[in-house]
Amino acid sequence: MAKKNVASPSINIGINDKDRKKIADGLSKLLADSYTLYLKTHNFHWNVTGPMFNTLHLMFEGQYTELATAVDLIAERIRALGYPAPGSYKEFAKLSSIPEADGVPNAQEMIAQLVAGQEAVTRTARSIFPAVDAAADEPTADLLTQRMQLHEKNAWMLRSLLEG
Repeated sequence: MAKKNVASPSINIGINDKDRKKIADGLSKLLADSYTLYLKTHNFHWNVTGPMFNTLHLMFEGQYTELATAVDLIAERIRALGYPAPGSYKEFAKLSSIPEADGVPNAQEMIAQLVAGQEAVTRTARSIFPAVDAAADEPTADLLTQRMQLHEKNAWMLRSLLEG
């Protein structure tokens, strides 16, 4: 029988069990959003067409490659806090705030959906900060700050393609 979101025994890192659980739950949502955005971005990389094909194909590749690294970092932080990281489509679908794409949208709609996804990941990361600050969990704060900076920048770059 699989363990269900139970803390590892004997963790004494200066953050109590209740706070570690709250932070791990928030990070699980961040992991689900990040993985869902990874899948969506990779899908759009494969399927983009049109006059901006090369630009978007390369931009999407850079973004999904970075997200692939990010999901590992987020999952490892959840584990360091003593909790199992979610790792199935079923779990991610329950936890993610990012909807899947229907069919293959045109390039402009792909960009708009990825802007929304980047912004959603940023909001999810930001929502964890109160628990992180209350627990003085600097490693998680550092991870969240880095994630927010990157996703805000990606959203800006994608959004700039929609203007004009």
